[in-house]
Amino acid sequence: MGCWLRLLLFGGVSLRGGGGASVPLGGSRVLVCRRQLSGADSEILKQRRTQIMSRGLPKQKPIEGVKQVIVVASGKGGVGKSTTAVNLALALAANDSSKAVGLLDVDVYGPSIPKMMNLKGNPELSQSNLMRPLLNYGIACMSMGFLVEETAPVVWRGLMVMSAIEKLLRQVEWGQLDYLVVDMPPGTGDVQLSVSQNIPISGAVIVSTPQDIALMDARKGAEMFRKVHVPVLGLVQNMSVFQCPKCKHRTHIFGADGARKLARTLDLDVLGDIPLHLNIRETSDTGQPIVFSQPESDEAKAYLRIAAEVVKRLPPPLK
Repeated sequence: MGCWLRLLLFGGVSLRGGGGASVPLGGSRVLVCRRQLSGADSEILKQRRTQIMSRGLPKQKPIEGVKQVIVVASGKGGVGKSTTAVNLALALAANDSSKAVGLLDVDVYGPSIPKMMNLKGNPELSQSNLMRPLLNYGIACMSMGFLVEETAPVVWRGLMVMSAIEKLLRQVEWGQLDYLVVDMPPGTGDVQLSVSQNIPISGAVIVSTPQDIALMDARKGAEMFRKVHVPVLGLVQNMSVFQCPKCKHRTHIFGADGARKLARTLDLDVLGDIPLHLNIRETSDTGQPIVFSQPESDEAKAYLRIAAEVVKRLPPPLK
């Protein structure tokens, strides 16, 4: 075990300011790095680590009224994760009109759901002091974007972000939902761990382009969910091919079938392919997602097929 980890566990770290003054950051065992740990010390260290780990893993508690939670994630930004989350939520509702669907945006630093779902305004509070989701296209939505100005950057440290995530998870009155689709931020950091450890998740959908750089991070995302015991339902290969609207020539701008190769490596399924198409971008930017505004298009049908594949792989819902 490295010296710094021992210092963090036992204390005794000191930093020196510019004037040479020592600033203590813990107890007095600063000499722990200067000697080998004895057998007794090693056992104490193991017990201490166990205590810290047990404290750091909160007990999962379901979101009241929500039967199944589906997280949409990616290792890297810019691969179409939010577009996929929005259209997946709409496709789940379109495939079965008896199902109630919600959409939760936990990308605190870059919320996209308000614009994509054409929603503005602040959520109202219920009598029990819970936030009520905003509704459009039959989907109940909650996002950090409803709580801050559209152009205002969220310049927060980790603890503030975790507090916001806790509020988005626990202080929203969803009513009764069959599916809650969660648009996760890119990466494998605090937010992903906090969501995964605080609520039971039915499954994760990993979004990636076929490009090698994106696939490297998509693999890390899938492995992270496996480590925290969240089932990975499969991969969505976004921007899989571009077809020229004039000559109909097809070009694999980001490479061909990269997500399929990764899926085989990870023993996962590819839930579907979404082409790189102007209509998807335009409808997202105007707040009229393609599954809602152009339900008969080939692109919308691709999302509908992906939603059907997701439902097939979900475990039985919470009662």
